[in-house]
Amino acid sequence: MVELAEIFRRYGPDYINRFGSRMLPSHLQAMADIVACRTEQMGGHLYCCENPDCEHLVYTYHSCGNRSCPKCGQDKTQRWLEKQHSLLLPTHYFLLTFTLPCELRALARSNQKVVYDLLFKSSAAALQKLARDPRFVGGDIAMMGGLHTWQRDMRYHPHVHFIVPGGGLSPDRSQWLSSDPDFLVPVEALSVIFKAKFRDALKKTDLFDSAPADVWNKDWVVHCKPVGSGTNALKYLAPYVYRVAIANNRIEKLEDDRVTFRFKNSDTHQWETATLPVFDFIHRFLQHVLPKGFMKIRYYGLLAPNNKNLLTVAKYLLGTVAPEPDNNRPTKDNSLVCPHCGAKLLWVKPLPKSPRAPP
Repeated sequence: MVELAEIFRRYGPDYINRFGSRMLPSHLQAMADIVACRTEQMGGHLYCCENPDCEHLVYTYHSCGNRSCPKCGQDKTQRWLEKQHSLLLPTHYFLLTFTLPCELRALARSNQKVVYDLLFKSSAAALQKLARDPRFVGGDIAMMGGLHTWQRDMRYHPHVHFIVPGGGLSPDRSQWLSSDPDFLVPVEALSVIFKAKFRDALKKTDLFDSAPADVWNKDWVVHCKPVGSGTNALKYLAPYVYRVAIANNRIEKLEDDRVTFRFKNSDTHQWETATLPVFDFIHRFLQHVLPKGFMKIRYYGLLAPNNKNLLTVAKYLLGTVAPEPDNNRPTKDNSLVCPHCGAKLLWVKPLPKSPRAPP
């Protein structure tokens, strides 16, 4: 199997020699980390099988921890999911998607921190404004949002997903106002408010004149669909938390300086393949590496960090009872076993990091 690290290892130096002067520091760091992940460059530990008839040695190396690395995300996603269950409310949920128009993608790609931040804030403000309308929810809602920047073939397509409980807290905090299980707010009105708030926020930056004027005359795309329980809603958002633009198991081959990979067509739901020149493949991947420190999961309304008391009120009104701790739940056995005989591995010594080579 071809891995992204192997592509970077073989072609990264030439790519950097050609495009390095225009590359962001976050892109250079991601390439270096992905190449080094779970290799001797990261350091690790040496183990020995306790079976005297085997005594097989096992070298384990640390992960790089870069959020763009395809090897590092699965465990983090599971830990994130476990933490989010405490934020769920016992009601129906919706998934809303706010998409940045294609006319603004070049601007977003060149000004990621500013534009992604505005995408989050304007979409959240639009939904909160419409939800407060007494014709719909009539109160303050809870919102958990995640930024996603790619289509399944890794083309650039920035959008934000929000999972939202179906209802809100009344202005006087005395009632939980439930929405219809199949309807939260009208998306046509929501898209108009979203566009207006993004436009007004962009005017306050020095980027407004760089936006094509016709983008303000077209309809913006917002989707909303019911997804059932809060647990189901989290399943929709979880893949976008630590998933990267492509997993290693989707890369089929690397030959003749071209990369072939699989993706699922979102219209037909059938698996297809695409083949790109290796530099185009690297570029398509790197455009989804987020700026350092950018928060791709954000919380608004009742889930905002300074509104924990309001979330508690909402849970009380919905009759949520904290579950009793399950002391009989089995704990995970983290001991390592020998790949040859299955006996337990004994720790021998730490392995220091070796000097990093460039990708």
